[in-house]
Amino acid sequence: MVTSSPREDTNSRTTQPQRATSRLLALIRNTWRTLTSMGTALVLLFLLALAAIPGALLPQRSLNEARVDEYLIEHPTLGPWLDRVQAFDVFSSFWFTAIYVLLFISLVGCLTPRLVEHVRSLRAVPVPAPRNLGRLPKHHEAQVSGTDVPTVAAAVDARLRGWRRTTRTQDGTTEISAEKGYLREFGNIVFHFSLLGLLVAIAAGKMFSYEGNVIVVADGGPGFCTASPAAFDSFRAGNIVDGTSLYPMCVRVNDFQATYLENGQAVGFQANVEYQAGDDLQTGTWRPYLLKVNEPLRVAGDRVYLQGHGYAPTFTVTFPDGQSRTQTLQWRPEDQITFLSSGAMRFDPPGGTYADDRERRRNQIAIQGLFAPTAQLDGTLLSSRFPELQDPAVAIDIYKGDTGLDTGRPQSLFTLDERMIGQNRLTKMERVNLKAGEQTRLDDGTVVRFDGAEPFVNLQVSHDPAQIWVLVFSMTMMGGLLVSLIVRRRRVWVRLSPAAPGTVNVELGGLARTDNSGWGEEFERLTERLLADVSARGDSSQQDEKKADRA
Repeated sequence: MVTSSPREDTNSRTTQPQRATSRLLALIRNTWRTLTSMGTALVLLFLLALAAIPGALLPQRSLNEARVDEYLIEHPTLGPWLDRVQAFDVFSSFWFTAIYVLLFISLVGCLTPRLVEHVRSLRAVPVPAPRNLGRLPKHHEAQVSGTDVPTVAAAVDARLRGWRRTTRTQDGTTEISAEKGYLREFGNIVFHFSLLGLLVAIAAGKMFSYEGNVIVVADGGPGFCTASPAAFDSFRAGNIVDGTSLYPMCVRVNDFQATYLENGQAVGFQANVEYQAGDDLQTGTWRPYLLKVNEPLRVAGDRVYLQGHGYAPTFTVTFPDGQSRTQTLQWRPEDQITFLSSGAMRFDPPGGTYADDRERRRNQIAIQGLFAPTAQLDGTLLSSRFPELQDPAVAIDIYKGDTGLDTGRPQSLFTLDERMIGQNRLTKMERVNLKAGEQTRLDDGTVVRFDGAEPFVNLQVSHDPAQIWVLVFSMTMMGGLLVSLIVRRRRVWVRLSPAAPGTVNVELGGLARTDNSGWGEEFERLTERLLADVSARGDSSQQDEKKADRA
C-alpha cells in the first residue's frame, strides 16, 4: 500500500489555489482581449443600432407617455411584456445602457494601443530595402550613364519630396527607402476616436440636458418663466437634472401669423415674442424677437423653438346673480389641415354666489365640443373649411353640475370626466352652435357667450450643453473617414549601385501597403519621373564635364 507523505499533501494544497488563480487571470485576460478587439467593437456598434430600432417603432415614455398608455390599452397581452423589458424606455433601459458602456470600453481598449503604435511608426525610420527587389509586386531596373551614384541619389531624393525617406550607403551602394500615406491610419484613428467622443457627448447630453414644452396663448399675456419644471406642460429632464438649476428666462407671445395657400396648405409660421434673461429680469426690460420655424431663440445655451400652433376659444359664463367668469383655453386640433379642434372648459361660480360649497359644486358649468376657425355648417353639423381664423364658430354641449374640480383626481384638459356624467353628477343642459359674439341662456338664467378665439403656440425650451460637441465630433468623424478612404499607403525602395565607369544601375521596387487599386499606373509614373529627372541631371553633368575638358 502506497501512501503520500505530509509534504506532498502540503504541496498539492498549495498548488491548487495557484492554479485556480492562474486560470482566473487567464480568463480575465482572454475576455479583455476579446472585448477590446475591433471585431467586437463592430459587433457592439451593430447591436447598438439594432437596439435603437424599438425606440423608433414603439412610443417612448420620455416623449409621449399618453401614447404609451394608449398602446398598453390597445395591446393588453403584448404591451405588459414589452413594458417589462423596458421597450417603452429604450434609451434608458438597462440593456441599451449595457451595450452602450461595452461599446465605449471596447473602443477605448481597442484604440489606445493603435494610437501608441501609430505614434511609434511616425517616429520610426522607413525599413531597409529587401535583399531581392525583383520579388516585389512592382519592380523596375535601368541604367543611367554620364553620372555617378551621389548625383543620382540627390536627384531621386529631391523627387521624393513629401515622402518619409531615409538614405543608407554601404560598400558603394546607396539605398533610399521612402514611405507615404501615414495620414490614412491617422484618419482611421481620428474617425474612431471621434466616434468615441460622439458617444461621450451623447451620454453627457443625456445626463445634463432638459426639454420642456408649454402652450402659450398669443395675446400678449404674461407668458411663462423657466424658473421651475412646474412652468411647463411637459418636462423631460436628464438623468442628473433635478429641475433646480434651470436657466431663468421669461417669454411672452404677442401675436402669431400663419401664411396659407388657397387650398389651406401652410407655407410659413412666425410669432412675435418678447423675452427677459439675465439682468433684464431685474430691470424689467423686454427684448423683441421674431420666432420662426427652425429659427429658435438662443439665450445662454437654451433654445426656444416654435413647435406648433392652434386656437384657444374664449367663453364668458354669466351666472344668475350677474357675476361672470371668462376663460380662454387651448383646444386640441383634430384635423391638421382645417384645424377643426375639440376641447372642454370648466367654470366654477364666483365666491358668494351660493350659500355653501356643496351647492356651489352642483351649479358648476362645463363646456365640451368642437371649434372651427372658418365655420362650415352642413345642417347642424359643424366643420371647418380653412385653417385660418376667418369665421370662428363652436358646436358645444353645455353641462351643469359637479365638474370634478374638487375631487383631486387628474382630469384631461380636452375632455370632461365621463364618470361624473355617468353618475348623473354632471347633466347636459343644452347643445348649441354659436358664432363669435353669440350667446345662449339656460333655464336657470345662466348665460354662456362665445367671445371668439386667439391663436396659441407650442413652445419648446431645450438645453443640451453637449450639442456643439456632437457637431464637432460628427465633423471630425467625416473628415477622418474621408482621409482614410482617399489616402493610400505606399512604400518604395531605390537601390543605386555603380556599374561601368560613368554608369549607375538604378533598381526600383514598390509595395502597396493598403489597396492595389491603381498602384501599377502610379508606380510607372513615379518610375518615369525619377528616371527622367536622373537622366536630365546626368546629361547636364556630362555637358559640364565636356566644357571643363575644352577649357
